[in-house]
Amino acid sequence: MSTKNKTKTPVSELRKDLVSNTWVVVADKRSKRPHSFKKKTEKKITGKELKEEKEKCPFCHLEGKENLLTYKKKSGAWSLKVIPNDFPAFVHGTSLNVHDEGPFMVMNGVGFCEIIITRSHTRQISQMTVSEITEIVDAFQVRYLAQMNQRHIKYVSIFQNYGKEAGASLKHPHLQLIATPVVDPDIYRSLHGSRKYFEANQECVHCVMLEWERESGKRVIFENDEFVVLCPFASKIAFETRIYPKRHLAYFERSSTALKIQLAEAIGFTLARIKKKLGDPAYNFFLHTAPCDGRVYDHYHWHFEILPKISVWAGFELGTGTEICSVKPEDAAEILRKK
Repeated sequence: MSTKNKTKTPVSELRKDLVSNTWVVVADKRSKRPHSFKKKTEKKITGKELKEEKEKCPFCHLEGKENLLTYKKKSGAWSLKVIPNDFPAFVHGTSLNVHDEGPFMVMNGVGFCEIIITRSHTRQISQMTVSEITEIVDAFQVRYLAQMNQRHIKYVSIFQNYGKEAGASLKHPHLQLIATPVVDPDIYRSLHGSRKYFEANQECVHCVMLEWERESGKRVIFENDEFVVLCPFASKIAFETRIYPKRHLAYFERSSTALKIQLAEAIGFTLARIKKKLGDPAYNFFLHTAPCDGRVYDHYHWHFEILPKISVWAGFELGTGTEICSVKPEDAAEILRKK
């Protein structure tokens, strides 16, 4: 009997992202078991090695550095500082000097690069209290407000690269803020997709997704009064996680004190679960919010995204731009929900 035309059992499925209108491949049948994604625990360094590491760490020795913002404990010791980046990708300038170079357009890299540093050399965000994380969120907002109205600034990016595989050059806990004269392609695609959906349906696409996800519950990891944490239906990578305000909010910088505390709780829970369940993997953590370019983006819904470095893009992903997610988002959510 010929088997040429025999239908085979699917080993994957394609899922469409409602915002970007792009497809991702969920191919959990070709993956390892979820627990095997855990990163091998690194050998703990000795007290002497830690002391030597701290002595060489520039973030442990900030004396003489320009402080853009400082938070202090009741004892008077600093708990968080924001300083200019010594190796900036963008620097303050008065002119963009936009000009043509042959068929290309060029402009000066005008902007601001800052580093948000917490005091402890070893305590990561996943190990911090809600009040400590609230301080970080507050620093995000304060520095965002300081940069958003600077001349030429159109977007303020806030992010953390945790671990070498995610691009972190130093172990000391730190996050970054970069203010730029352009809206980056990733947020542009998100804004464009959100606007198209709103124009077609008169609804926020993120609110529609959140309502569906909360009713389903399959991909929800955590909820409090103001936020929901989930693994998106069309996850780009295994264990991709997003933190959304439940209410429709377009502008992160307008967050109230109460909202920042609730956000800190959601961030702390999520990063602690990723650390525990996946063996402390490297990750990229970033904010998507409406730009500060003077236009109105009331259709948008700000949120944070966390992308653990579980896999590496290979030829298919790089060549097509289509991601292959090797763990079903609902399975990932179930793993991260469990204590």
